[in-house]
Amino acid sequence: MNIGNYTENNKVVIAGTVASEPEFSHEVYEESFYTFMLDTPRLSEVRDVIRITVSEKFLAGDGIQVGDKVRISGQFRSYNNFSNVGNRLILTVFVKDIEKTEEEEENSNSIYLNGYICKQPVYRTTPFGREIADILLAVNRSYNKSDYIPCIAWGRNAKYAETLKIGDNVIIKGRIQSREYQKKISETEVESKTAFEVSVAKLEVVERDVADDLVL
Repeated sequence: MNIGNYTENNKVVIAGTVASEPEFSHEVYEESFYTFMLDTPRLSEVRDVIRITVSEKFLAGDGIQVGDKVRISGQFRSYNNFSNVGNRLILTVFVKDIEKTEEEEENSNSIYLNGYICKQPVYRTTPFGREIADILLAVNRSYNKSDYIPCIAWGRNAKYAETLKIGDNVIIKGRIQSREYQKKISETEVESKTAFEVSVAKLEVVERDVADDLVL
């Protein structure tokens, strides 16, 4: 299936409180981009801290400061980290629009992805018997680029993910979450790291169009 509109296959809406000052990240065609962390609530008492990437154009005027309440729409993107510091894959919400709000919005963290399974999903059960599946989704972007988004499914969605194959076109709806974990770096040392992933609420396979099966 050919996804023509790349702005429609990766959509994020997220709201929360700015948790760090914007720091310079990189420059593209003389446009500077900055990153900051956004603290966003779940329905439970747990909170996620998500990396945000924003153009300098959105920082003009009053800018963005720690403690500001904001609502963001954009895309969840990935890029390779060549610094050898931190995770190999950097995941960030790329801002398409941002606005300040008076109060923090509850449960405003949603993502829609339409992409392709690029690694065989890994299904497992926890020691408490909970079903989990790890999914890596390739989402097309313009200029022949793709974003590689790790997703985690639970329960029935996890069992369904186990049946998926590499190349399957799927739609995923859910939320972006952060997760702390410990990585062993020696026999005596462990390092705390943060993983970013999509927690899957809905998972469905996109049926192939009949036209896709025609050989011209």
